[in-house]
Amino acid sequence: MSEMMELRRTRAKAIRTHGVLQKAVEAGTLEQFQDISLSEAVVLGLVNQGVKTFIGIFGHGMTDVGEVLRVYEEEQAVRVINVRSEVEASHAAAMLRWKYGEVSAVFTSIGPGAMHALAGSLVPLSNGLGVYYLMGDETSHSEGPNMQQIPKREQELFLRILSTMGHAYSLHTPEAVFTALKRGDAAVNGGVKQSPFYLLLPMNIQPKIMDGCNLLEFPTRSAASKIVSDSEELFDAAAEVIRSASRITVKTGGGAAGLTSAVLEEFLELSDAVYVHGPQVPGLYPASKSRNMTVGGSKGSISGNYALNECDLLIAIGARGVCQWDCSGTAFRKAKKIININCDYEDLGQYSNSVRIQGDAEAVLLRLIERLKKAPGESDPAWRKECEAKRAEWETFKQLRYDHPVLVDEKWGRPLLTEPAAIKKAVDFADAKNCVKIFDAGDVQANGFQIVADEKPGQTITDSGSSYMGFAVSATLAFVLAGNRDYPMAFTGDGSFMMNPQVLIDAVQYGLKGMIVLFDNRRMGAITSLQYSQYNTEFKTDDAVEVDYVRLADAVKGVKGFYGGETAEELEEALNAAYAYDGLSLVHVPVYYGTDDMAGLGSFGDWNVGNWCEQVQKLKHAIGF
Repeated sequence: MSEMMELRRTRAKAIRTHGVLQKAVEAGTLEQFQDISLSEAVVLGLVNQGVKTFIGIFGHGMTDVGEVLRVYEEEQAVRVINVRSEVEASHAAAMLRWKYGEVSAVFTSIGPGAMHALAGSLVPLSNGLGVYYLMGDETSHSEGPNMQQIPKREQELFLRILSTMGHAYSLHTPEAVFTALKRGDAAVNGGVKQSPFYLLLPMNIQPKIMDGCNLLEFPTRSAASKIVSDSEELFDAAAEVIRSASRITVKTGGGAAGLTSAVLEEFLELSDAVYVHGPQVPGLYPASKSRNMTVGGSKGSISGNYALNECDLLIAIGARGVCQWDCSGTAFRKAKKIININCDYEDLGQYSNSVRIQGDAEAVLLRLIERLKKAPGESDPAWRKECEAKRAEWETFKQLRYDHPVLVDEKWGRPLLTEPAAIKKAVDFADAKNCVKIFDAGDVQANGFQIVADEKPGQTITDSGSSYMGFAVSATLAFVLAGNRDYPMAFTGDGSFMMNPQVLIDAVQYGLKGMIVLFDNRRMGAITSLQYSQYNTEFKTDDAVEVDYVRLADAVKGVKGFYGGETAEELEEALNAAYAYDGLSLVHVPVYYGTDDMAGLGSFGDWNVGNWCEQVQKLKHAIGF
């Protein structure tokens, strides 16, 4: 056993020194053929692809992999981050990829832990982020029910569930690890849209030894695919559609995140279009630009939705066509044509009567720019004026609510800040300090992406892909794992925070410096609002429990709680004190909830939900996209 351990340490040192196994073998540091357990092969194979961070929770279904990780961390080949929730682990891994491009691996035990991680993987799955998941599984001998397996006497039930969700592989045989790692690399790194990859490791297979394992068989990391259509006729057709239109709107989704502002601006100028963004990409094109009509969709803006509703040509870039992104397919009600630009061919098929160009957003726009330079588009002069007037109307609409920041709340029995006013104050503070804003799901998220006015990309991150409650607070952990290069501010509601409060402990464990701003209306405010809009009454979205979140934060030694106050001035004072704290801080901001018009920013789009469905579906089919 001691000899095997020393050989394991030698391999860990070699991969740390050389980066990839191929170089270690070429240098003579490692023999090409060695006896290696499946557990080590998985760890070694992931490190060979550049995965150095493993986040999760150990359990009886992952003990052998844990022993390998212990040795590899001691030799500084990896770092292992043990947290208190598999969902939190998944969110941190998703943020590492989202903000910093780092691929990490989430590890879990068998059963409930794996199911928690699977639920959390909705975030990277919905937002196109590559993350590895290592999950324990029942033994392959089927000697009897394994504790925590799905209690049904059928084979590979976890594999069936995971394969329904995304790309999955069960390591039923140790030598299958090479194929598994190749498929994992294709999903996590190489595809036009990255995604999670789920690796199931049966408990009895993990320690199995592969005799004479070929170290050169382990795949390295692939470069991300960047494709662009080679059809000159297709680009010519798109350019001609642009020239023939008179009211053009360009709308970007999360798939356009890599697009540079200069290229986007040149395209907007040459096509003479106005611009609308989805909630994932504020700052892609500066908010201060006159062509920017801000966010559009079912929770969009007055100006953003006007630009969508009234255009005769929509150019969609990098979008899945999610229901709230395009008002369940009704946003473009006067459009005669759509140009759809996307790497993913399935997403290209979202709209009929469209010119579909498959390819990387920037590569496609550059080729369209070449054509438009020769003969640019020219919109109706009234189009820009109408849109700019709507943008001014939207700014006035918001400012009126900021100018009336306090209302008397019936539940709290005292004047409180409205959510828009409180979020606006926190957003302005974050921008002044160059903090990264992360928004949780619910009304905080919806009001947030209506308020945010970024001048550069990457300053706001919101999971509008799966709208996962608790994502923002858990995702702050990624910032300390990335070396505290940026200061995160998580914007969360009381409901979202209580879904995943474990970060209070893990932030201290790992030395996170950041802030949680908790907007507390003691209800699921987004759903209460929807209930009132649809049925004129609330049902089971309210609560009567008052929580002292400052004391809750202070109960964790190393976290500091601050009361956000009841005026804008008090909130700013609390934000400054929280920012000065050397660790994780939490600012508790009670906010008004009620029917006063000044309490929210409203909705300006359609949505196929509840008793709106029949009307929205009828409109969608009448439009015909």
